[in-house]
Amino acid sequence: MTRAVVTGFGAVTPLGGTAAETWSALVAGQSGVRAIGETWADDLPVRLAARVDDAFAGALGVREARRTGRAEQLVLVAGREAWEHAGTPDVDPTRLAVVVGSANSGIATTLEQARALDEHGYRSVSPHAVTMLMANGPAAWLSIALGAKGGARAPISACAAGAEAIATGRELILAGSADVVVCGGVEAGVLPFSIAAFARARALSTRNDAPDRASRPFDTDRDGFVMAEGTTLLVLESEEHARARGATVHGVVAGAAVTSDAYDIVGGDPQNQARTIALAVRSAGIVPGDLGLVHAHATSTAMGDVNEAVAIRAALPDPPPVTATKGATGHLLGASGALGTLAALLSLRDGVVPPTLNLDTLDPEIDLDVIHGAACPTSARHALVNAFGFGGHSASVVVSRD
Repeated sequence: MTRAVVTGFGAVTPLGGTAAETWSALVAGQSGVRAIGETWADDLPVRLAARVDDAFAGALGVREARRTGRAEQLVLVAGREAWEHAGTPDVDPTRLAVVVGSANSGIATTLEQARALDEHGYRSVSPHAVTMLMANGPAAWLSIALGAKGGARAPISACAAGAEAIATGRELILAGSADVVVCGGVEAGVLPFSIAAFARARALSTRNDAPDRASRPFDTDRDGFVMAEGTTLLVLESEEHARARGATVHGVVAGAAVTSDAYDIVGGDPQNQARTIALAVRSAGIVPGDLGLVHAHATSTAMGDVNEAVAIRAALPDPPPVTATKGATGHLLGASGALGTLAALLSLRDGVVPPTLNLDTLDPEIDLDVIHGAACPTSARHALVNAFGFGGHSASVVVSRD
């Protein structure tokens, strides 16, 4: 059986406009969370978020920018970075696929165009509104940009979407349905409505006086997640295709599992999350003891962090060190699993694990060895990445050093 190897990656995140910038900032323990300076946040209980630098859009053509929504723009920029980083593979277009997941990728356009209709009438609605707001838009635009004719898939599975997209990319490679797959996740929902909705659900941190200290995975003083935006995309190839063209291999997506909790629309089920972890490890052809690192979903919510810790303990009786990078990046929702996969992959490749920011006092209910304070070295060969979402979506990915 072939392996799904990683030959390229790209990212636009709150920590940087490229994957390299993002990785350097993660290792350095920098935070991308800032106060929201716009007046629209003045009356909201949450006035902080992790946003990307708008300069990324300068890489787009004028016509392209006019016809695309923010999530689509993020994917086009990061997708081209990933493609260039992979060495622009020479591949039969019918053997090239795209998989881009999200939670609400078109929400910015939906709200903007609805407001235009209400305030200025029918003729103020953009003729591009439909293609800017549709959930499959990021995958569709990227498939057009790269000439991919092997499928443009768009899993919409809340905060598990990016990890599910990578799992799907691996499946396409292993099934022999594609030679190359560009896959990952995107989100662009730092908006008044989104923040208000999550705030009403009491899911967001209200630490407005110290934004860079707001996201606190596993900390006893955590009070909710921080809304973030961005994208991360990986280029997966069959090992035979990559070796034949002399590509640099940065690691392997060795295993993955996608399940549903069938439990609660908001709260995750630790028992099923543990099952998902176990299935991913088994699919990688390893045993729990082979794992040297866990990149936790750990959003900094009271219930979610404890549930995941219970799941990790149940699936991995002697769990390895754990890190959670949302302390630095905030929660990128549908892109979070893809960013976590990149962080885990680079931890294995470079032998260094980013710290969990803002972990001052570990919650006593969380019986894990959580890396914090500063980055630490690792000799791990295999790492687990978790991504869990509203609706009971559970996804776990195992990455390995080549």
